[in-house]
Amino acid sequence: MSEIKPPTAKRIPHPHTAHSDTRSDDYYWLKERENPEVIAHLEAENAYLEAVMGPLEPFREQLYREMLGRIQQTDLEVPVQHGPYFYYARTEEGKQYKIHCRKKAASRAELEAAPEEVILDLGALAEGKSYLSVSVLKPSPDHRLLAYLQNEDGSDRYTLYVKDLQTGELLPDRVEDVYLHQSLEWDATGEYLFFTRVDETQRPCCLYRHRLGSPEPTLLYQEPDETFRLRLYKSASGRFLFAASTSTLTDEVRYLEALQPEGEWHVFTPRQRGVKYSLEHQGQHFLILTNQDALNFKLLSAPVLSPSPDHWHELLPHDPEVYLQGVLPFEHHLLVYGRQGGSTQLWVWNLIHGTYRRLEWPEPVYTVAPADNREYATDRALVSFQSLVTPRKVLELDLNTLETTLLKQDEVLGGYDPAEYVQERLWATARDGVQVPISLVYKRSTALPAPLYLYAYGSYGISIDPTFSPTRLVLLERGVVFAIAHIRGGAEMGRGWYEDGKLLKKKNTFTDFIDCAMHLVEEGYTTPERLMAVGGSAGGLLMGAVVNLRPDLFRAVAAHVPFVDVVTTMSDPSIPLTTLEYDEWGNPADPEFYAYMKSYSPYDNVEAKAYPHLLVTAGINDPRVGYWEPAKWVARLRALKTDANTLLLKTHMGAGHGGSSGRYDRLKEVALEYAFLLDKVGLRD
Repeated sequence: MSEIKPPTAKRIPHPHTAHSDTRSDDYYWLKERENPEVIAHLEAENAYLEAVMGPLEPFREQLYREMLGRIQQTDLEVPVQHGPYFYYARTEEGKQYKIHCRKKAASRAELEAAPEEVILDLGALAEGKSYLSVSVLKPSPDHRLLAYLQNEDGSDRYTLYVKDLQTGELLPDRVEDVYLHQSLEWDATGEYLFFTRVDETQRPCCLYRHRLGSPEPTLLYQEPDETFRLRLYKSASGRFLFAASTSTLTDEVRYLEALQPEGEWHVFTPRQRGVKYSLEHQGQHFLILTNQDALNFKLLSAPVLSPSPDHWHELLPHDPEVYLQGVLPFEHHLLVYGRQGGSTQLWVWNLIHGTYRRLEWPEPVYTVAPADNREYATDRALVSFQSLVTPRKVLELDLNTLETTLLKQDEVLGGYDPAEYVQERLWATARDGVQVPISLVYKRSTALPAPLYLYAYGSYGISIDPTFSPTRLVLLERGVVFAIAHIRGGAEMGRGWYEDGKLLKKKNTFTDFIDCAMHLVEEGYTTPERLMAVGGSAGGLLMGAVVNLRPDLFRAVAAHVPFVDVVTTMSDPSIPLTTLEYDEWGNPADPEFYAYMKSYSPYDNVEAKAYPHLLVTAGINDPRVGYWEPAKWVARLRALKTDANTLLLKTHMGAGHGGSSGRYDRLKEVALEYAFLLDKVGLRD
């Protein structure tokens, strides 16, 4: 095969100067989305990828077919009771999108005989469209109407529609620029909708009230601080609406009686820098989860009629070993969720009997969480359980006895026996002595050392927990070890784990990942020649940083929508979400943060040296990581790297941060990544 030459981006000098320091940015012009040369360059990169991957197309198709053969394509979610109906979504073989349905039934036992009502067929909505996302569906209190959010370009700007479920027709009420999630709620009367809209940077900042049938919504509140965003939610009891102004470090919550939609919103307690809190409601009390004088949070209560701090009462004190992350109230119980010992945990507080117990689970490595629960006056809760070897189960939990009933376990087609697989929890010693957990799984017959797929994220306090994936079996069946590095910047070991991986401690995230990789090599699980690394978004920043620091440690890397041009992006407040993230990365207007960011920013630290094989992805409509960041990074790597390893850029020209919206199209993107990585470690079939 003749050599295929990669596209070469032209260089146009563009210096950035700050704090008496000048950074060169010869590929800054790639940000000009309306420039035909930019689009031509991205399309040339896509064509190059297809040409290079051409010989692997049969392998890619084989992986896709194998993954598809593991999935129950025609499937039904566990129906969730909500008033007189049970709501659920189902999929049909050959169809890209879900079908949302409901059945009217008084109990789960009556469901089988109850007739099905389709309330929203996403496949029908997607006809003729290259992209479709429906992110929120909210039935009205009388269940006659359905409000939902729809997007067709992959951005965070959604359109609000209201559907009459009796006639199937759309109401004339339609609102643009609603944020994609935690942004839409009904009042208790069903006459009003509340929602949050975005500004020009796609920051959710404005709270509106809309009376059905009225021409224009009413602006209720506009968040003035550009480092805060608004999120909207309803209490589990349905009595209150909450509008939370939230930043990385600070929260301020407003509340409104849902039966008084035109009433006054009240600030629960004014924002205080460094104090985060969230509200829920039960009976005559608000429930307050806060980190005030409590790194891992504590749970308090306050009377609804007199919620000032002098009436607060401590329910669960701070525990340095327990990270409290949320509470789901029921009429006579609290389902508390959080983390302990590096794992997710659930606790049940029986308010009638005064007992508080942690649920126990049969595996050493697992993930457990509340499932979708919409009924308040019940003593039954839905929870989900899964692990690296156990497909996801939805269980009905008796909140009085703590006994569970299996409602559904995801089916794995093609034959699957969990006994054939081994899952382990390892601890790697970081260079500063901290013990970093690693979760991994491999087939019992795998000979070690083996090819190893190492995944991590490590930002925003987001934990990457051990979950089951049927598509991952194509890796395990080929003798690959799959591992998750639970590095600092996440919250696997508590809030302090997050604090130690952000701002001026961000480099702990990168060195933790490297130290985990080295531990896996030293313990005989893999070798650098067979080590693959994968991360996306802020995890893509991780990938960019580690290949600069230790390119010799990895054979192949996939960086999806990577945040790699840290200093330039964080210096531009006009870019979506930049101002919201000053407390995560720092504000480069401060010379200390500027210098620290520059010292690890992947784009700014590309050097003339050998790099691993790299697959990089981007989305042309991505509001979180501009497509130009991965495009610029790849251009600079092409110009400077000294190796002959493969470097590919795939830009999705019709989507955003999450890639394709159809489930089969997404699976094909996974097959592309797997084919690329497996080929580089010698596992091409």
